[in-house]
Amino acid sequence: MTRRIVIADDHPLMRGAIRAAVEKVWPTHDIVEVSDAAAAKSEIMSGDVELATLDLHMQDSSGLNALLEMRKLCPAVPVVVISATEDGRVVAGARELGASGFISKTASLSEMTDALRQIGDGDLVFPDTDDSGGEAVTRLASLTPAQARILGYVSEGLLNKQIAYEMDISEATVKAHITAIFRRLGVTNRTQAVLVAKQLDIGEPSGINP
Repeated sequence: MTRRIVIADDHPLMRGAIRAAVEKVWPTHDIVEVSDAAAAKSEIMSGDVELATLDLHMQDSSGLNALLEMRKLCPAVPVVVISATEDGRVVAGARELGASGFISKTASLSEMTDALRQIGDGDLVFPDTDDSGGEAVTRLASLTPAQARILGYVSEGLLNKQIAYEMDISEATVKAHITAIFRRLGVTNRTQAVLVAKQLDIGEPSGINP
């Protein structure tokens, strides 16, 4: 079966630019374009994916949450963040969560192609930054896939019974997961947990329209 490259971005023109670079590096691979994080995760989980590129801001995602979930669900698939932000905290956070690279949307076709080629060869490609992803991101990276999903629901304000319904598990299981989440994050209540989770929320940079 032909290996695939998944491009996740909600701007058609940006997807086209990324596709042009991808085709130069992987000319024989199938390329799948999607416009939201849910579709990207579905494609990755279906198998035979060589690499995925991820925009941080799509209709169903904002910040590093989608990257965290993808790395938990399919740790063997390299994920490259392609973003308009140049915030050092975001770059450091992406590296901390296991991204294989971070490419600016302002990169030229040749720059993007060179970066993807290096990543395809097994290198990690990140812009220079002195900023740190921080201890919070490290703690969040330690969560299991189920815990990361539950923390997302907690951040949305869902009650335990609502989370249990969404995940088709018992309320007792939800409570056990939440207790484990508190321990891993070093917090004692939901409010504190949500504040830690917000470390992954990064606002859309202004003035850049791909």
